Amino acid sequence: MPAAPSRHSRVESPSSGVFTDGACLGNPGPGGWAYAWVVDDEIVAEGAGSETRTTNNRMELRALVEAFRRLPADARVSVYSDSKLCVDTLNQWAPRWRERGWRRKGGPIANLDLVRELYDLAAARPGASLRWIKAHAGARWNEYVDAQASRRASLARDFPARGSSPG
Repeated sequence: MPAAPSRHSRVESPSSGVFTDGACLGNPGPGGWAYAWVVDDEIVAEGAGSETRTTNNRMELRALVEAFRRLPADARVSVYSDSKLCVDTLNQWAPRWRERGWRRKGGPIANLDLVRELYDLAAARPGASLRWIKAHAGARWNEYVDAQASRRASLARDFPARGSSPG
């Protein structure tokens, strides 16, 4: 009989999908974002960038925006984010906010520019589904984009004259 998984078990690591992450050194501070589109454990496309003064939530959203922008309209793929806030924003809250003219009962919507852009990009790619993946749990491609986003945040801190740098 197999042993029950312990609470310290690693998560299942998907071998295909689009993986996204954002990082920020300070909040606000220099930040980075990254995505990797992976098929059968091979990267088929990736992107990364940075901003000199931003927030972690903006970098998480920017990673998703850039990933969805890269996908063709007919893509059938899971897009993974370790930001529960971003996943819930797109999957649960944004449709209602849109119906209300991009307003919510509790006040202004944070990062509305990126939320609206992400919502529109995702709506144009109905075969792409946004899913949450646990951070820092050993999922290979989530760890990869985390390292890329962190590297970009460090570059934005160390070389602020470069400014925002996509790609």
